[in-house]
Amino acid sequence: MNRKSFLNLTARAGLFFGLAPSMLANKNNETIDKELLNHLLTQKKAQGNAVGLTADPISKVRVGMIGMGNRGSVLIQMFDYLIKNNHAEIVALSDLKQEKVEKNNQYLKTIQNTTADLYYGNETEWKKLVERDDIDLIIIATPWNYHTEMSVYGMEQGKHVACEQPMAMTLEDCWKLIEVAERTQKHCMYLENCCFNGEELWVLNMIDQGVFGDVNHAEGAYIHDLRKHMMDANYYENQWRIKHHETKNGNFYTGHGLGPTSFYMDIGRGDNYEYITSMSSREDSLSAGARMENFPVKQFACGDMNTTLIKTKLGRTIMLQFDTHTGRPYSRLNNVFGTKAAHQGYPSRLYVGHDELQWGHSWLNDEEYKTYRERYDHPLWNKLKTQIDANAVGHGGMDFVMVYRLIRCLNEGLALDINLYDSVLWSAITPLSELSVANNSARTLVPDFTGGTWETPRKNEVLRDIL
Repeated sequence: MNRKSFLNLTARAGLFFGLAPSMLANKNNETIDKELLNHLLTQKKAQGNAVGLTADPISKVRVGMIGMGNRGSVLIQMFDYLIKNNHAEIVALSDLKQEKVEKNNQYLKTIQNTTADLYYGNETEWKKLVERDDIDLIIIATPWNYHTEMSVYGMEQGKHVACEQPMAMTLEDCWKLIEVAERTQKHCMYLENCCFNGEELWVLNMIDQGVFGDVNHAEGAYIHDLRKHMMDANYYENQWRIKHHETKNGNFYTGHGLGPTSFYMDIGRGDNYEYITSMSSREDSLSAGARMENFPVKQFACGDMNTTLIKTKLGRTIMLQFDTHTGRPYSRLNNVFGTKAAHQGYPSRLYVGHDELQWGHSWLNDEEYKTYRERYDHPLWNKLKTQIDANAVGHGGMDFVMVYRLIRCLNEGLALDINLYDSVLWSAITPLSELSVANNSARTLVPDFTGGTWETPRKNEVLRDIL
């Protein structure tokens, strides 16, 4: 390769760190030099000093929430028990729309003695909330494009941050989160509720107890027909979500499948992602829905199904899928396969192997399944059953367990269940999948965002017998 070609490729590949790869794919189908690309992906280094990060205990966590639309309006309801037991207080709410913060403030009156201060009306008003000196934790539930900016600003202002997925949409932003969180020593948590669901916690507990033997492969997904929601005039403010599908092609929503499967495999706790390859099917279903709804945009860049394969450092594999276009029942797959047992979700089924080889295999019957469920249910889910039932509006209770664990860890000054490196790893698969798709499904290295700390095995924090 001559010097001019090298410089051109360097400039093009470097752009991937800050822009969506699908925006950069050449019309003549040229691809980026794979060796150069993988070199650029492994240039930066993390310190790894946020592993096991703890902060001084906060007896009552003072919370500011940014984004009070669909998601924020659910999350605020998860604080009922925590507020009434003096573990947390909601101090301030922010949103572009006055009616959204006022509506949620009215709800707050039913669970808290004082209402929150409100910030609304323009795109920078949220900064005033973050700059307050009486807030410990910022919860971010805004459209995706704001997540990194708000998380970084929150940590720079001395706040812990918990943010909806994805926390970053470019590799540049992933590294920005790493740098700021490691420097400020503030918690930076990806709010992945599926890691706290009853089924996933049960499977994780069985893996920890040795029921599965060695886990070598897992499958996760976000399969959810969102076409009606995305094209609705009011559901997503300014229809922000569908706009990503107009210009990008990859997996935009990794955490529901990747969070639990990464926990099953101790990613960041003895193993790590090594490389991915990603491909998308053609797009048919979203454009068909657009025609049915007479939506103004009729063509979309995102394929109906994205499938991303991940190889880990220890040789395990993960299949991750993303489909919000196709008319089909909801599924996160939640499939995990070990040397002694297998689980397949939707509906949940369990197989436990025997000592001798068999001609055929069948799932456990209902009674056998129930025995394993009762024996290995995560203690946290059992402990909080009354509160979980009372908070079923939060995706069957997993939203409550997630928020409960976050606040109680801050109360006690403990490391969080989902740390900075989990948050960035799960987010990074979005731009890496776009990059692989745009480069003919090329094998694409995953940067080590952990600073090498992944090599030290440790027990998953959500398995701690506390709180």
